[in-house]
Amino acid sequence: MTANAFLEEATERGFVFQCTDIAALGAAMRAGPVTAYIGFDCTADSLHVGSLVQIMILRLLQKHGHKPVVLFGGGTTRIGDPSGKDEARQLLTDETIAANMAGIRRCFVPFLRFGDGPSDAMQTNNADWLDTLGYIPLLREVGVHFTINRMLGFDSVKLRLDREQPLTFLEFNYMILQSYDFRELNRRHGVTLQIGGSDQWGNIVAGMELTRRTDAKTVYGLTTPLIVTASGGKMGKTAQGAIWLTQDRMSAYDYWQFWRNTEDADVGRFLRLFTDLPLTEIVRLEALQGAGINEAKKILATEATSLAHGAEQAALCAETARRAFEDHDAAADLPAIAVPAADLDAGIPAFRLFALAGLAASNADARRLIRGGGAKVNDVAIAEEGFVIAAGLLRDGAVKLSAGRKQHRLVRPG
Repeated sequence: MTANAFLEEATERGFVFQCTDIAALGAAMRAGPVTAYIGFDCTADSLHVGSLVQIMILRLLQKHGHKPVVLFGGGTTRIGDPSGKDEARQLLTDETIAANMAGIRRCFVPFLRFGDGPSDAMQTNNADWLDTLGYIPLLREVGVHFTINRMLGFDSVKLRLDREQPLTFLEFNYMILQSYDFRELNRRHGVTLQIGGSDQWGNIVAGMELTRRTDAKTVYGLTTPLIVTASGGKMGKTAQGAIWLTQDRMSAYDYWQFWRNTEDADVGRFLRLFTDLPLTEIVRLEALQGAGINEAKKILATEATSLAHGAEQAALCAETARRAFEDHDAAADLPAIAVPAADLDAGIPAFRLFALAGLAASNADARRLIRGGGAKVNDVAIAEEGFVIAAGLLRDGAVKLSAGRKQHRLVRPG
């Protein structure tokens, strides 16, 4: 047997895309707990669903008795990872990076157990060692192990050059610093496995080679697949923007609704990747047809929301959705916005209110929504762009706005 419990379940759930030596990694994991890390640059003050595969594989790693390390890129964020990018990231100030790091830390708390135990997760920051590096010593000690020929062959570089987009020398150094991170984490914390998205393969291999050449240590790399929806969309992106993991960026209800709106063809795959449900139960759920698949989607939404926001919040979201969709209860605990009572007394054009409520990206999008018959006020479709919403439409102290069948907001006078 070359695998182990973690690798078997990770493969069955769809987490494994590439592994540098899966037989050797399986043997190492059977011999005892392995310490593995994933790096997260601090480009925003929260992570979104696009990062959730990485968080969930760390959760699975911990479930099987191994130790996850969350590496914050306090140093590498100053450069910006060119992987998968057509142009350089905007350079952030140190103050912004620190604020973003504080926000991102919150994303991991619901998913991982932190502490001092052998399989407890830990957090660290690569600025702790990258900030102290001297340029000439780094070139002499590390730079000699990288050839320009090899670096030009990595996908993160080739993509930019093939599209004839500029790649700054600053960005070109990113893979050297990520490689340095792997070696440093191996030295400091005994990390022997780096995990990343499929676009990180070249950087991971470079870090393995640096560790082998300078320290004669054997380490491993594993990548997860790029997740796209069945219709080809990017995971975690919607017309309304990113699906954030923290409640100050996105309400638990909107998060629940995102998962409830999963395409039929994605339900089984997403249950495997984004919930803790047993695989036998997932096989049963993904086989459901007709109305049954909607029940599977509700289970997916509730399970995924439980992980990010807690079981109590998830149950509340499920009940709120039931009341809104099945009972047509305008006073359900839907996400709400407040508008000045005087404005409601005077009347507000519906397109403006739909945009203000976040049910459309702009006034123009709201007009198109209304023209297309997708806008409802108090569960009644409106067709006139100039429709005015006023205080006379209040029901139980609120006006219910709906975009399509699944997005709702309450408007209350404030």
